[in-house]
Amino acid sequence: MLIGEVARRSGVSSRMLRHYDSLGLVRPTGRTVGGYREYSDEDIRRIFHVESLRSLGLSLRQIGRALADPAFTPSELVGDLIQRTQERLDREQELLDRLRAVDASAPSGWEGVLRIVELLHGLNSPHAARRQQAVLAPAEDVPVPAELLAGAVLAEADPNVAGALRWALARAGGDGLAILASGVRSEDVDVRRRAVLAIAELPGDEATAALAEALGDPDPAVRGRAALALGSRGRIAAAPTLVRMVAEGTTDVEAAEVLGTLARDAGCADRIMSELIDELAEPTADPATRIRLTQALAEMPPALAQGVLQKLAEDDDRAVALLASALAVPDRSTGTAITPR
Repeated sequence: MLIGEVARRSGVSSRMLRHYDSLGLVRPTGRTVGGYREYSDEDIRRIFHVESLRSLGLSLRQIGRALADPAFTPSELVGDLIQRTQERLDREQELLDRLRAVDASAPSGWEGVLRIVELLHGLNSPHAARRQQAVLAPAEDVPVPAELLAGAVLAEADPNVAGALRWALARAGGDGLAILASGVRSEDVDVRRRAVLAIAELPGDEATAALAEALGDPDPAVRGRAALALGSRGRIAAAPTLVRMVAEGTTDVEAAEVLGTLARDAGCADRIMSELIDELAEPTADPATRIRLTQALAEMPPALAQGVLQKLAEDDDRAVALLASALAVPDRSTGTAITPR
């Protein structure tokens, strides 16, 4: 088969076939009387082998080596190609993210584009101080995309920089919440913790819904932060987690204060008191746990806590009884006990 026909059937140009010939990669086994290249069926099969290997990213030199050595093992070469391809994809993804960030900011001029690029460089700095400076030094009239800030929040390990990012995100508005909500479902517990911290500072029903989802998280830090934020928003669903936090001594003072705020709502008060009383009556509760729960009663509305504290003043555990007696101070004018506020 002559070169023109081979080119037509294989899709490899005549010029490239001549180049293969000059490299010794695919040499036609015959020549016509007129000196034209004539390819055999085996030559054509070799052309397809070359093209197949080229599609994997091998250079012509690598292909020649692979086809010339019957003992050649491809694993090392393929592994190297995978690594190089992944690095190229990472660079392309970084470029795509950068372009999307610029597009999301809707810059009115090149100054806006340069500001976003500068911010991206700053956020990618290995130095925490540089990242924090990039967040806290915004240019005027150049909005920072909330999506960019949200992604940076989920990736930031330094607490100071993370705080600056959350502050900037709360001011930016936009649709950063969607990215943070995806962080709540991350397999990485650190990402989930960062996501909940940031969502807790955002207003709105969608943020509340994302926090409610985090109540079921297996990590106590994620659950606890979500419960504190939800309780502060008046959501009774947080009450069981908050009571457990008091019992376990996990941010128990803050949890008790949020429970007290929730209990001011008559619709929540009875459930919270029931949860506290059940924990106090738990047979496995140790003295330290019961003391924390008794202290939490001081945050409850006096009308609700008074009777429980009077009963606890006669508790078999002397430490609990003494604490309950101190919290249920007698009102000298009536002779009854009241809970100090």
